[in-house]
Order: sequence, then C-alpha cells, then structure tokens
Amino acid sequence: MYSIFLLGFFAIFSTTLSKNPVLPLFSQALGASDAVIGLIAAVSPLAGILFSFPVGVLSDHLGRRRLLIASGVVFLVAPLLYLFISGPLWLIPVRFFHGTATAILGPVVAAMIAERFPEKRGEMLGQYSSATLIGRTIAPLAGGAIISLFVFYPGLIPYRMVYLAAAVAAVPVVILTLLYREENPGPLTILPFSLFRMSFVTFFTDRRLRATAFVDMATYFTFGAFETFLPLVLLSQGIGAIQTGALFAIQVLIIAVTKPFFGRIADRVDKRSQIVVGLLILGCSVAAIPFASSYAAFILVSSLLGLGMSLSTVATSAYVTGIAQKEEIGASMGALSSIMDIGHSGGPLVTGIIIASSGYGPGFFASFLIAAAVCVFFTISVQDQGTVNEG
Repeated sequence: MYSIFLLGFFAIFSTTLSKNPVLPLFSQALGASDAVIGLIAAVSPLAGILFSFPVGVLSDHLGRRRLLIASGVVFLVAPLLYLFISGPLWLIPVRFFHGTATAILGPVVAAMIAERFPEKRGEMLGQYSSATLIGRTIAPLAGGAIISLFVFYPGLIPYRMVYLAAAVAAVPVVILTLLYREENPGPLTILPFSLFRMSFVTFFTDRRLRATAFVDMATYFTFGAFETFLPLVLLSQGIGAIQTGALFAIQVLIIAVTKPFFGRIADRVDKRSQIVVGLLILGCSVAAIPFASSYAAFILVSSLLGLGMSLSTVATSAYVTGIAQKEEIGASMGALSSIMDIGHSGGPLVTGIIIASSGYGPGFFASFLIAAAVCVFFTISVQDQGTVNEG
C-alpha cells in the first residue's frame, strides 16, 4: 500500500507542478490571449471526461498493471513535450495528452485499492487521497520556487526548468508502475464496443450508482465554483493574494488530514448517511460565502467546505466499490470520475453566468440548491437498497 501512496504522491506532484502556477505564465509568455489560456486550462479535464470510463472498462478486462504502466509513460513523456513548444496553440494537444495520465490513474488505483482491501476500502481510499493531496499542495510551492530561482535567465528557460523538474518527478511513477505485480491479468486483446456499451448501461441503470455519481458531480460543481470565484470575492474585500493562498492551503490540509479518518468512519457506519451529511455541509458552506465579512469568517467557511468535501467524497468512492459488481469495479470508478469532471468543469461556467447577471449571492446559492436537490434525489434513490454494510 505504501507503494501505491508513493505512486499517487509523485504522479499528482508531477502533474500539478506542470500546471500550477507555471501553465498560465508559460502560456502568456508564448503569446496566448486570455481566451486561449482559458481553453488550454479546460483541455486537461476534458481528457478525464472522455477517457476515465473507457479506461475503467479496459482495466476490468485487460488488467490494472497494463493501464498503470501506460499512465506512467504519459506522466514521464508529457512534461518533456513542453520543452519543445514554441507557440501557445501547441499547448492544447499537449495538455490533452497530459490529462490522459490522471484520467487513467484515478479509476485504476481506486479499483486496485477496493479489490485488495474490501473491509477497509474507505480508510485506504482516504489515505491514498491524502497522499495525492500532499503532492498537490507541495507542487505549486516547488513550481514557484523554481521559477524564482531561474527568473533572471532569458526567455522561456524558467518555465522549461519547471517542466524538466516535472519529468524528473515522474521517474518514480514509471518505476513504481513497472514494479507492480498483478495476480491474474486479463488477455491482451481488442475489446468489442458492445462491452463498453454494456458496462455503461450496467452503471447508469443501477439507481444507486447513478445517484452516487450525481453526488460527486454536485460536489465538484460546488467546489469548482468555490475555487474559481472565492479569490475574486476576497479581492473585492481587500484580501491579498498571500492570504488567499493561505486560505486554500488550510483547506487542502484539512481535507488531507481528515480523509483517512472519515474513510475509517465510512467503513463502520452507513455510507449513505455520511454522503448526505457531507454534501449538505458543502452546500451550506458555499451559500454562506456572500455573508462572510472578515478573513476569519472566510477561513471558517473554507474549512467547513473542506470538511464536507472530505466527508462526502471518501464515502462515495467506498460506496460505489461496495455495490458495483466485482467485474465492473474499474468501469464504475471510471464513470464516477468522468461525471465528477463534468461537474468540476460545469461549476465555474454556470456560476460565472449567474454571477455576471445577478451577483455573487445568487451565484453561490445556486450551488447550494443543486447540492440540496441532489441530496433529496440520492436519499430517494438509495433507500431500502441493500444492507448497511453495502451502504
């Protein structure tokens, strides 16, 4: 399990190092407009939307190890491609290619953990998530330090040094994927399209799985709105960039620390109740943002949102792996990941439209309404379904 934790840490550290804060700076230095920078940023999540589900199906039938190695190769090769880019539009295909790495890694590792630790899947999924969050937290600090270290070098050298460091960080990912051993890998063959269609139908005709996917979509819709527009709210109240960064760092730290604990709880209580409570806390927290009037109040709101997110997401992953058919675990985690990415992409878009027309209050309240509606839908969909062990 420690190997899986290290794999997650280095993988997410490498991919985050390639994105935050270097990507918009590198794009701008290449001559990209604001619209193009936005497009470049949106391409990577698109890969998750498109590929997470097919990858999950492939891992169920071809084996996890082959897909892990493929993701390791992408993690290593993608950062090197940035070194040869001389125009901003080339960042679009490179970012899409880079996005396939996490699109593969997420559902495959979740399925591996669920299979190896059926009685402790919530706790282990929480620990793995914390390992990735540590990498996600450290990466922007490392990226900023590298840019500062090479700031006096000419041209694009400071940014390219960051991508070189991201490639170096991906080397342990490749090594760990090669060292992973699988007991019964499936035969290497081309899967018929009907198999993907059957897995898709199996997932979305199960009302418990479908409802849980909507929970994750609502969760990341809300979080996407929060991380995109809270900095603007803070700026409007005279709160600077350093304080904003500290606020987000505190939130990530809270999620990283609490996820293993909440995962352990999810293994012992009814996961359905934990999911509803977490989503409601999340929705209420984001609705409270317009009413916060001090930095301390914003920290409290952000911390509660982090707790709600931690409480809900670790339980949804454990719940899905518990009720999915054994031969469909990878496909189910892939579908969950794809729908999550849809919510994460849609949150800023929809909230931005509402804020532009009606202001921050209605914009954030929309996330609360979606969270509340999904809680009702989820509760109705999963009632009297299975045992508490499954739930």
